[in-house]
Order: sequence, then C-alpha cells, then structure tokens
Amino acid sequence: MDKGKITFTGHSGAKLAARLDMPGGQLRATAIFAHCFTCSKDIAAARRISQRLASMGIAVLRFDFTGLGHSEGEFANTDFSSNVDDLVHAAQYLVDQGTAPCLLVGHSLGGAAVLKAAGEIPSVKAVVTIGAPSCPGHVVHNFGSSLEEIKEQGQASVSLAGRPFTIGQRFVDDVSQATLLPAVANLKRALLVMHSPIDQTVGIENAGEIFAAAKHPKSFITLDNADHLMSNREDAEYAAEVIAAWSARYLGIRQPAAPIGAPEGIVRASEADPAGFLQDVTAGPLHHSLADEPVTYGGSDKGMSPYQFLSAGLAACTSMTIRMYARRKRWPLQHVFVDVTHDKVHAQDCDTCEALVGKVDQFKRVVHLQGALDAEQRTRLLEIADKCPVHRTLEGEISVLTRLASED
Repeated sequence: MDKGKITFTGHSGAKLAARLDMPGGQLRATAIFAHCFTCSKDIAAARRISQRLASMGIAVLRFDFTGLGHSEGEFANTDFSSNVDDLVHAAQYLVDQGTAPCLLVGHSLGGAAVLKAAGEIPSVKAVVTIGAPSCPGHVVHNFGSSLEEIKEQGQASVSLAGRPFTIGQRFVDDVSQATLLPAVANLKRALLVMHSPIDQTVGIENAGEIFAAAKHPKSFITLDNADHLMSNREDAEYAAEVIAAWSARYLGIRQPAAPIGAPEGIVRASEADPAGFLQDVTAGPLHHSLADEPVTYGGSDKGMSPYQFLSAGLAACTSMTIRMYARRKRWPLQHVFVDVTHDKVHAQDCDTCEALVGKVDQFKRVVHLQGALDAEQRTRLLEIADKCPVHRTLEGEISVLTRLASED
C-alpha cells in the first residue's frame, strides 16, 4: 500500500490531498481521521494523533475535505453531506488498496461526519469522536451577523480562525437540517466519545447528548484541560494512546506473538522492523520484551531504548540487593524503588572517573526506602546499594568478545 502523500477522488470528482501515516512495524489496523471544520489534515491535532496511532501499529489516512487545504474543489460548493460523502470515498480508496478501514476518528465537525458516515462503511467496527457537536448545525453560530447576508445574497465571506471562507446558503441549509442523533442511536458500532469540560467552542453538553443517544458498547473519556483544537502535544498524545488501547478490544487486534525464545542462558535481540529500530528481545525460552528508539531518533517508541535497558538492569539489581539485605536483617523495609537516569558528561566533571578528557557515561541513581527505618539503617542500605553486582560490573573492567555466527 502507498504511504506518505497521496491523492484520491472525492465526492465531486475533485482530487483530495491526503497523507497515510503507516506503522514502522506490523500493521495492526487501518483508520481514517476526519479533521475539524475549515481545518486541514495537517492541523496539529490531526498530525499528532495520527502519527501517534501509527507508532502503535494503526495506519491512519487523514485528508483535506473538498476545497480545503491542498484538495481540489470549491469550498463554497460543499456542505456537511459532501463531507460525509468524502469520507465514504476515502474508505473506498483504502478498500481498493487492500486495507479496509475498521476505525473512524473525527474531530469537531469531523466527529459528526464520522458518526454519519459509519453506517455507509461496512468495514468500520469502531468510531471515535473528539469535541464533536451533537447537531451539525452547531457550526452556524460561527457565522454570526453574516447569516443575514448569506440569506440575502446566497453566500458571504466569513472570517473563521482569521481566514476568509465563502459560505453559501446551501451549506447553511444542509448543516442546519442534518440530524445526527438518530444515526448515533443506530450506529451498531463501538463508540468512544472524547470531550473537554472546558471546551469553549463545542460545549461538553454535546458529548452528553451523543453518549445518551448511543447504545452499548460506548465509552466516555474526559480530556480535562484540553482546548477545542487539542493544541497541546500532551493532550493529543494522550487521546491517541487512549484510542489505541480502547479500540484494540473492538477491532480484534492483538499484540504480535512473541518470537520463539532464545536458548536457555542467552539474551537475543532480533530485528523486528528493518525500516526502523524495533527489536524483539528474548531471554531464554520464557521471557520476551521490545527494544526501540524514540520517534525523534527514527524509532517507533514501542519499547525501551538500549540505554534504558541498561539503566533498568542497574535499578532492578539495586532494589533486589537492598531487599535481600533488609530481609536477612529483618529490618522494617516496606517498599523499595530505584530511579536511574543515564547521561554523558565531560570527564573533568566526574569526581570518581579516572579519565581526564572526553566524555564518560554517568548513571544517577536515587534510592527510595519506605518503612519505619532509623537513620542508621537507611545509611547502611544506601551503602548496600553499591554492592549490587550490576553496579560492580559497570564500574569494573568489562570485556566484550564478538564473533560472527556460522551461516545458517
């Protein structure tokens, strides 16, 4: 399937500009993202949510509705119904590419559009709305005093988010007459409603009306302090993580099965994504985890980085060593956890390092002890932390022997 920048034919025959965000590893599902009113596929919320879902294995097609963004066509000749038709055409494009969409995600008026379009896309199993109005006609209040001019002249230029748009009477009539709640009641798909209680553009009462009209299975997630456009990265990424976790239940997608384990006593890292950095890590025949790099470094952030694994080894060993000593002494240690961070520092800034030039690896370790321990016991347990075998290994002389395996 093609990825990146693509085009497909919309409801009017115009070419619609789109982007297909593909997973770095295994494709688990395919979704369509519908942007907010007069927005585009490249608005921060659409981009961040789509890319985050892609990092979790869900391919996302986001596109500019007719007459918006980089798509062809005249916006003045569109309406709510044409947006719904564009969504159906987007779904057909994915079907023709061999990956029918099973998830629809819509933001604001795009959320209303996906609720209406879902019934016309048989492959869809789940629908998500973000800040969606319960009645498409809600957008009419954005036109203010221009409504009278639209009625008299047939159309008018309206400033929306600082940009001029030509709004015609056709749009006003169509969006005002569009009914959404009957379609919600007959959705027959799993529904996730996401809305912020402080949304000043589309009040949260809209989410309540959508949720009340829907039949189970349905879920509601509050977006706390998010604004209507989901302009903060943290809010968009949180929404994407919730969508991925929630949809897994209804789309029937599962995490890929772990590979066959390595022989006893061997830790094996096996490439899982040749185009990225994802690795299957197996320790003997029983234990499996994923290693990766952050998205900013070209990875898909599906597992800890190699240095995080190294830090995890030091943290786990330290915690175990402290627990073992406290247990033997029968001290009242209720809980222990260890925070470790790794960094590169200049040699001259390291008081305990022998090197004088260049940079050295530095692990910072913070030990948290909970329980009725006196000062002497706490001091002793901190000393015991340095007895951790991994600590000694990292500070000792290390030899790494490498050879090429014989050809299979």
